[in-house]
Amino acid sequence: MYRWETTRAALAQRVFATIRTESYDQAAATADTLLSAGLTTLEISLTTPFALEAVTTLVREVGDDAVIGAGTVLDEVSARMAIEAGARFLLAPNLDEAVLRTGHRYGIPVFPGIATPTEAVRAMELGADALTLYPATAYSPDWVVDLRAIIPHVALLPIGGITVAAAPDWVAAGAVAVGMGSALTDGDRQTVTKRLTHLLERLADPN
Repeated sequence: MYRWETTRAALAQRVFATIRTESYDQAAATADTLLSAGLTTLEISLTTPFALEAVTTLVREVGDDAVIGAGTVLDEVSARMAIEAGARFLLAPNLDEAVLRTGHRYGIPVFPGIATPTEAVRAMELGADALTLYPATAYSPDWVVDLRAIIPHVALLPIGGITVAAAPDWVAAGAVAVGMGSALTDGDRQTVTKRLTHLLERLADPN
């Protein structure tokens, strides 16, 4: 699959999950709940114990039915390890040229972090496939509107602290997708499934 095809598939539902847990088993259980409920994109944060093993297992299990990535990829070494583990995209809260270079060398999309218009332009010049805005709690959907007024082709992925209620507002403001953590993943299997189903319906029909 070409890099642009992977990017399009990863962002197709306009939402992806960030899984950051205290154990491999918790990460695996959370991923299973989300994927079974119909989510097609998630990333395992490298802050999770045995995160790379979790990525490898999930990629093997889901095949082309979902897009599994690695998150909190801060440097070139982590990028290479995540790619070798099978990650299909790399996501970071920071902008590191070596991570972009490593991902693109192997045909893997990279979504680096930005916080200012200057960083956004720099990331796009380096070939970023989309831009992570983290933490989104420090901004608002209006920031996306304002940035896109001067850089209309910017592809933003707000992540961090976004709630189910607020997610459609970010997308309506122009974000190509939102990343969600505990606001999406907390709760038992039935609760998470119901919450995700409701969110996907709202994102598919914002009216």
